[in-house]
Amino acid sequence: MGYVQATIELSNPRQHDLPPVATTCLADSGALMLCIPERLAVQLQLEQESEREVTVGDGRSMRVPYVGPVKVAFGDRICFVGALVLGDEVLLGAVPMEDMDLTIHPSRRRLEPDPRSPNIPHALVK
Repeated sequence: MGYVQATIELSNPRQHDLPPVATTCLADSGALMLCIPERLAVQLQLEQESEREVTVGDGRSMRVPYVGPVKVAFGDRICFVGALVLGDEVLLGAVPMEDMDLTIHPSRRRLEPDPRSPNIPHALVK
């Protein structure tokens, strides 16, 4: 399928005076979490809540900072999540994509609202 990139806005809901940061992310439904580089965590003045142990693609395990909350916006959809501070680019995983009811459209190589709920995010709660 190749890589699917999208533009999202990240902000710190605890710091209303800081403007949101528009950034390109790699949308990956095989990843779970939002991952951000350290420079973005510092720019958004995100507080470290804890550390998390993660396993990366090559099988190595490591401990990384877990920061938040982070407000993620894609178009008119938003969610609030924690983020792992890891890597040098933003990775948008399945948890925030599911929260905003977004899907990866393989043939267009785009991140889009779920076609079954184009106007407002839908959540299955049963």
